[in-house]
Amino acid sequence: MPAESSTRSSVVIVANRLPVDQVTDPDGSTRWQRSPGGLVSALEPFMRQRSGAWLGWSGAAGDAPAEFDNEGLHLVPITLSTEELDRYYEGFCNASLWPLYHDVVQPPAFHRSWWDAYVTINARFAEAASAAAAPEATVWVHDYQLQLVPAMLRKSRPDLRIGFFLHIPFPPMELFMQLPWRRQIVEGLLGADLIGFQRPMGAHNFLQLTRHLLKLRPSGSSVDYDGRAVRAASFPISIDTAAFDRLASSPEVVERASAIRNELGSPEKIILGVDRLDYTKGIGVRLRAFEELLQDGSITAPETVLVQVATPSRERIEHYVTMREEIERTVGHINGDYGGIGGPAVHYLHQSMPKEELAALYRAADVMAVTPYRDGMNLVAKEYVAARGDLGGALVLSEFAGAAAELRHAFLVNPHDITGVKAALRDALAISPAAAARRMRAMRRTVRKYDLDHWAESFFAALGSEPTS
Repeated sequence: MPAESSTRSSVVIVANRLPVDQVTDPDGSTRWQRSPGGLVSALEPFMRQRSGAWLGWSGAAGDAPAEFDNEGLHLVPITLSTEELDRYYEGFCNASLWPLYHDVVQPPAFHRSWWDAYVTINARFAEAASAAAAPEATVWVHDYQLQLVPAMLRKSRPDLRIGFFLHIPFPPMELFMQLPWRRQIVEGLLGADLIGFQRPMGAHNFLQLTRHLLKLRPSGSSVDYDGRAVRAASFPISIDTAAFDRLASSPEVVERASAIRNELGSPEKIILGVDRLDYTKGIGVRLRAFEELLQDGSITAPETVLVQVATPSRERIEHYVTMREEIERTVGHINGDYGGIGGPAVHYLHQSMPKEELAALYRAADVMAVTPYRDGMNLVAKEYVAARGDLGGALVLSEFAGAAAELRHAFLVNPHDITGVKAALRDALAISPAAAARRMRAMRRTVRKYDLDHWAESFFAALGSEPTS
């Protein structure tokens, strides 16, 4: 067993990133600021009750800072060098696993040096988790960057209760089998007692792989491995619905939503897209559909405008650079053909936005377009629903986003079918206020019932470590 951490915890979260960001104040001093992510909000109460620790990379290359406490959480930074970030994170995680797990929207690349770095970093995380965990602690490992950690941790600490949750899709067997290190990944995940996926098909795909690769015999949602029963099941992640609803209903956000419409020239209809700039998100799909609607006269600009927010992402990877250039060319082409002196047809924003501004955009938008080719969940769709306390707006949603399984009252589309996307946008733009309210009310009931607390509590309950209230 490795040397003990300065603080041993009964609950340990292991994730690629810490739940805080280091910020520099105007006077040059630095401090840690809580990240805005919903995962932190969901797990914070549970972890405070159980003296929880969180392991992750600090966000800066080089030696990690020492362990520290921040607002009730014990944080354990993990060191990643510039070369390790290049091979482990940019390489294996984002150029091998990410495209493979997203149905090979872009072809994955496989390099042995990337895999070697992945093994090294996973071992580093596992060692740190072992040192941080108290006897018989619960350890929850997160996402595709750390799929080897459960087995590594099991080997050094068989006393632990280990859960794993995959935030992105898990691919079908015929795709996963392309991975040269397929057996190692499956065996790594089997170190957990409970493996969580966004959708039931992900759990099914994984269990089928245990049969095919390891000759195991899964039964129902479980498989016996190494003398243990390992369960694989679906736990769809969500958002802090009540908090987002309160934010979007605040007078400041409502006023800002009205101001946004005015800044856009008071169009009759606003279509909104909010995505991380990624080839899986289908940004080009909605741009083409919007352009064709303008071409065939179904809509006109500036009466109808599209606002596309594209948050910068992985700008060092060639695919992303090329995609950004293509999107910006398409936006320029549409605006050249259909924009006017009064303003563009497409308002394109390549920037990150504070949640208050996003909430105002959601309130201002008549139609929210979420058209990924493949997405584990897509929380933007749920945020839009949570923001619409006024029961206005309509959601156009890809059937290949995990959220489609819950938001059945959206206008569901196949993003590979441009004609179908156009039809859904037309219908969403033309829907009556009463019909839109009926759909939105039903979706809001769903996101209120199955919120972020429900996700965390159901996972811990299934793991056998139900949080106390």
